[in-house]
Amino acid sequence: MALTTIFLSGRYLHPERIAAGGMGEIFVAEDGELGRKVAIKVLADRYASNHSLRRRFEREALTAAKLSGHPHIVTIYDVGESDGRPLIVMEYLAGGTLAERARSGSIDHGRALAWLAETASALDFAHEQGVVHRDVKPANLLLDEREHVHVADFGIARLVDETTLGMTAAGTVMGTAGYLSPEQARGEPVTAASDRYGLGVVAYELLTGGRPFERGSATAEAAAHLHEPVPPASERDLGLPAAVDSVFERALAKEPADRYPTARQLVDDLRGALEQQEDETRLLAVSAAPARQRRRYLPAIVAAGLLAAGTAGAVVAAILSSGGGGAAPSTGQNGRQAITVTRTVTRPNETVTEQRTTTLPAGEPPSTAPAGKLSAAEAARVNDQAYGLMKQGRYDQALPLLERAVPALKGVGFPYEAYANYNLGYTLLQLGRCRDALRPLKVANRLENASAVDDAIARAKRCA
Repeated sequence: MALTTIFLSGRYLHPERIAAGGMGEIFVAEDGELGRKVAIKVLADRYASNHSLRRRFEREALTAAKLSGHPHIVTIYDVGESDGRPLIVMEYLAGGTLAERARSGSIDHGRALAWLAETASALDFAHEQGVVHRDVKPANLLLDEREHVHVADFGIARLVDETTLGMTAAGTVMGTAGYLSPEQARGEPVTAASDRYGLGVVAYELLTGGRPFERGSATAEAAAHLHEPVPPASERDLGLPAAVDSVFERALAKEPADRYPTARQLVDDLRGALEQQEDETRLLAVSAAPARQRRRYLPAIVAAGLLAAGTAGAVVAAILSSGGGGAAPSTGQNGRQAITVTRTVTRPNETVTEQRTTTLPAGEPPSTAPAGKLSAAEAARVNDQAYGLMKQGRYDQALPLLERAVPALKGVGFPYEAYANYNLGYTLLQLGRCRDALRPLKVANRLENASAVDDAIARAKRCA
């Protein structure tokens, strides 16, 4: 039956179908009274006479309305009926879904974490209200025009304290196979832990580009959720640190009691693992100060976070400083600028401070990569620009800059030559050129034997 009813032609004008699902259709229309676009979900005509499904659909409206007001849950505006078909009027979100974003290509880790944090906030709120979503998946995570997530489709949600018989019969499997918790696959009672499992699958997909248990059929995928161990995410995406694997092992634990107690804690641990990579395993780019600023103090920059030293139990903090105590970098008569790198090595009952001085030709690096052969100072600046692109996930744009910077820094030594080679190797690794990544990574390893470089070399060898 076409959606051309008096009800819609009254207040809700110009309906246009934008999606169809198992239970019904979704239309976008104009609210003639408030002058805004709305989304209207209408129960499929074939189910209109099914009293059980009508109750389930109506319960969606009541459940979602109970949660309306949270900034990351779709807001319900109105409920009604059209030619005997119940409908729900809700806010219209024009940014698409996370499913569409996941299909479009790689997602920046920072963006993924922001979306996951917003989803976690919504789920924790719903759980506090006694509501379990039961179908957490990217297609149910909608984006507004400002790229914020809104959790939608509580169509198979249920109130945990619901006592009405027949709402969800024992042994009934509800949910989507790719995101189905083991207890859902077995038809067992579903709890908030099931939603957190689904969130874990969503996180895995956003960070690696695929679901953990993808198979050729829904049945095989559901069985994998039941019986297969979690594939290490760091092996699916070589840019992820091994620390994320333990997060996913807990998030996707087979037993609900072994999972995270809140969705927020899951995301917090995931963020911590990724920030640990940023702080401890990614060598930061450094650049020489412009000539006109030589009298200013060079800011202290953590160049390699806490790097594991060759001696067991040792921790190295590599700090790019201004020669100690805040002194300005020195410039000799030959016009070369000296930068001192202080390394504090802490072992049990012993602390050793080492210093290495690196000299670069003085000169003012341009704001963009200059044409022709680079000086060492220019190359350091270009390496810095490339690292900025790397942090944004724009490795294809960082690559040509690094390919110019690395030869110009040959022979300069630690830290500049080491960092540029590491950045080049890491970028090639991210672009899938594993064999090409080995050479610059080995150069970086020779100049600065750090766990970050060792880990990148091991990953490059695995995929070469």
